[in-house]
Amino acid sequence: MTSRLLQRSLGSPDYDGIRQALRNDTSTPVIELRGLEVRVAVLPLFTHDGRQAVRVSSTRPLTHVLVGVDSATGSDVTLLVPEVSAPRAFTLESRDDEGLVGSARITVTPQRKWSVFVVHHSHLDIGYTDPQGTVLRHHLEYLDAAVRLADETASWPDDAKFRWTVESSMPALKWLENRPAEQVEAFAAAARAGVIEVTALPFQLHTEACSTEELYRQLRFTSELQDRYGFATRSAMHTDVPGAVVGLVDALNAAGVRYLAAAHNWAGRSVPYLHGGDKLTRPFRWRAPSGNELLVWFTDTPHGMAYMEGNTVGLTDSYELADDLLPRYLAALATRGYPYGPGTFGWQGPDAPREPYELDVLHMRVQGAHADNAGPSIVPAAIARTWNERWAWPRLRSAANSDFFEHVEEHYHDRLAVHEGDWTDWWADGLGSGARPLGYVRRAQSALRAAETLHTLAGADATDRIDEAYDKVALFNEHTWGAANPWEDAEEAGDSGGLQWTRKSSGAYDAQDDAADLLHAAVRRFGAALAEEGDLPEGTLASFAVFNPATRARTDLVRAFLPRDVVAADVPIALVDARTGDTLAHHEEYVHPEDWPTRPIGRHLHAVVPDVPGNGYARIDVVTAGSQAAEPAEADLGGVIENEFYRVTYDVREGYIGSIFDKVAGRELVNRDAAAGFGQYVYDSYATAPHFNHLSGHVGAHDRTLLGDRAIGRGATIVKAQRTAVTERLVVELQGKGVDWLRTTIELHRGVPRLDLTYQLAKQGTPAKEAVFLAFPFAAGPATAWELTGGVGGRDVPQVPGSAAYMLPIRHWIAFDDPELTVAWATLEAPLVQLGTIHMPYAPFPPTLEQEDGTVYSWALNNIWDTNFPSQQQGETTFRYAVMSQAGADGRRLGALAASGLTEPFAGVLVTGPCGDAARTYASVDHPDVLVTSIGQAGAERVVRLQSLAAEPVEVTLTVPGLRSAEVSAGLERGREPAEVAGESVKVRLPACGVAAVWGTCA
Repeated sequence: MTSRLLQRSLGSPDYDGIRQALRNDTSTPVIELRGLEVRVAVLPLFTHDGRQAVRVSSTRPLTHVLVGVDSATGSDVTLLVPEVSAPRAFTLESRDDEGLVGSARITVTPQRKWSVFVVHHSHLDIGYTDPQGTVLRHHLEYLDAAVRLADETASWPDDAKFRWTVESSMPALKWLENRPAEQVEAFAAAARAGVIEVTALPFQLHTEACSTEELYRQLRFTSELQDRYGFATRSAMHTDVPGAVVGLVDALNAAGVRYLAAAHNWAGRSVPYLHGGDKLTRPFRWRAPSGNELLVWFTDTPHGMAYMEGNTVGLTDSYELADDLLPRYLAALATRGYPYGPGTFGWQGPDAPREPYELDVLHMRVQGAHADNAGPSIVPAAIARTWNERWAWPRLRSAANSDFFEHVEEHYHDRLAVHEGDWTDWWADGLGSGARPLGYVRRAQSALRAAETLHTLAGADATDRIDEAYDKVALFNEHTWGAANPWEDAEEAGDSGGLQWTRKSSGAYDAQDDAADLLHAAVRRFGAALAEEGDLPEGTLASFAVFNPATRARTDLVRAFLPRDVVAADVPIALVDARTGDTLAHHEEYVHPEDWPTRPIGRHLHAVVPDVPGNGYARIDVVTAGSQAAEPAEADLGGVIENEFYRVTYDVREGYIGSIFDKVAGRELVNRDAAAGFGQYVYDSYATAPHFNHLSGHVGAHDRTLLGDRAIGRGATIVKAQRTAVTERLVVELQGKGVDWLRTTIELHRGVPRLDLTYQLAKQGTPAKEAVFLAFPFAAGPATAWELTGGVGGRDVPQVPGSAAYMLPIRHWIAFDDPELTVAWATLEAPLVQLGTIHMPYAPFPPTLEQEDGTVYSWALNNIWDTNFPSQQQGETTFRYAVMSQAGADGRRLGALAASGLTEPFAGVLVTGPCGDAARTYASVDHPDVLVTSIGQAGAERVVRLQSLAAEPVEVTLTVPGLRSAEVSAGLERGREPAEVAGESVKVRLPACGVAAVWGTCA
């Protein structure tokens, strides 16, 4: 009694309540008198001899008679009538020992003959239910069991044989590496026979957190499985996470995968059906701008738990329960689209009307128990065996994931709706709950591209180490960011929050360290490769090859270290551009052993180097000078810094940037009438309680009532106003709620048309629900384009219906196109943004401010999640941003250029021997919308990776010095096609927002 009281009070998502709601929703009361109720359900159940079923239930046992047809006694009975092709009326009489209790006329209608593909899998949460290592070991044991169950049921009827779909391939890869050869062969044989299917994604990803290269690399194992074990990877599963990036379509296609089974978990946070989600059909074709498509099955409910669909209708419990519930579920789908009404799964939101499901074939997931990380069970297969013996329809097939798609592709492909664009993840807001490790991962993603390129250019194949580092990055981007109860710190089960987050976050720091190590080694290796034998030219003390890992030539700041043992600290030096003989202004910061005895001794050099070629270097020679470099000037700049391009004014009284004036365009970039100042710190706290599992499923916000407090940074003090030979800098310290201190650094570099902003804060840890925003109000119209993983979003770019609308998880840049001036804003560490206003972080996410089209709110961090993500965060955290503007510029191109200053900084490569070339370019493209993202090595071949930002197909000429032969593939090695090489160049056609890889041999 007490447990029922609690469940009914809290609206907990118990299966009993859900199942009873389904029974009630799919039956009609036909007799009601003196406390007795008789309900009738006409269901899609057909016997092998051509009869169909009518279910009758009563509040006490009775004899139920369909007059002249069938009768049965009990509280829940199945009566059979001849199959009808048109509605037909019957008389129902309900009797007890004393005679007739009541009667009613009922109508039996034609029913669909369903084919149900029961796909048995385990949803992989790497953590959540247990510490990560425990979970992964369990999943390996599940594969042991799957092989045994497949063998045990090999003689069963084909539709009933145990089949297992490995939802996330990581356990299968580990299993194949660690089991005896005979077990591996048994697994491979089952996979070749279609009894076991390994799907394409290594684990369930927050794809928005992935870089494009990372996403493609995580699918590289598919070729190995085919080559080594002889079975293909034909499909993917996307589970739990409610959304995925548009780039996933192209990435899966490049791996030879055309099928995707998606089962989203709204978990009370998401309201897709208020944003067109009711128009998203269950099977549909998801098309990328490239024209590539995935055939998608979408297991949908507006109230959560979609990937537990089969468990809900009894397919894990018993034949009797499945016999009761599954036909009702199918009947509901055929009549109203969403089989469950409001109030189920803890969700108390509005009902979600939807057109009935139109096909007679269903993909139904089932897990071995009612939990994430559940193991395999023979029960679903046994139910299918018994079911098919008794019923002709619906037909149950124990199926692998691809079985369903092959059936739909053959019978329904041309009937399916086509949806385009990004499928924005409603859970991406959780990325802000681990802002510091996420920032480290995003830096690692950038560093790895430069590291691989430099290793390759130095003649080294670092592919294995690069791949390993990308794997660590991706493992952090896996969707399980914490325990079921992340605020607890037990040693096992769902309360092991402290342990799980320690391992999760340490993976991010390891990934960043690995990337930094690889880049550090690559710079030294590249410098050694450039050094020729012999003595340095007279007057030259050393040289730097200033390498630009971006695609376009640009003028930017380089930071390089000159060791004391290469050039003594007391020797005055100058930096000379070897291309022109011009002396470059530079600034020196000396690391003195008395100040830093634990760090290398020497000079950190800062210089702006003009027009460094993309994917190439310009040589800067270190020569003896007549005097030491000028010391920085500490001056009262009055809160104003400027260079040739911008004048920036900081408003000390208000605590934000008051003006950014574009001196070239003669135009102010800041909307001074905006609700927030430019770069203003905004701290929101919410009137919701911490430490409640799935709290958001019980919370709705239709106004600002739950916005407990909003505070801004105050007490601004300029602590440094510095002018060096290359940079003007303001450093401002502020006070703010939620932080011990807050520091803003504003920089302009001489000759660089970009404003650099750095925000550092010492976050206080608190379980109270909170969020930090940094506001950037531009005097511009609405944002027109933004960078996504594997694509470009925009105001007029299609989205998959039901995508998250109140926030954007971007890669790095947003552009504002204007007839007079284009503005670009870029971020390094913080991917979450809200455009025009700040929304409440609870469904349905109402705005808290009037809409301002030109304002970007960077959602730097939050702890609004109550399960799966860390419940609080603390420590020193850095967020970097950049702003550029240019009259007549293309927004996508300017956005990429603004981001390159953050994500692709110049590398100052020390060369201690003669370096003959004053400049060199290693790869170039002739189309302004195509980027060279990295250059790799594969044996004797060089791999140049390309990505297009264009909204239409483009043809680009790639030039690689020494290129002799080439093949082109769509991002992965699979599907390489020969390409003609003419004069060290090859033409490559890229689809809209597409990627390609050029594999070539070079002299």
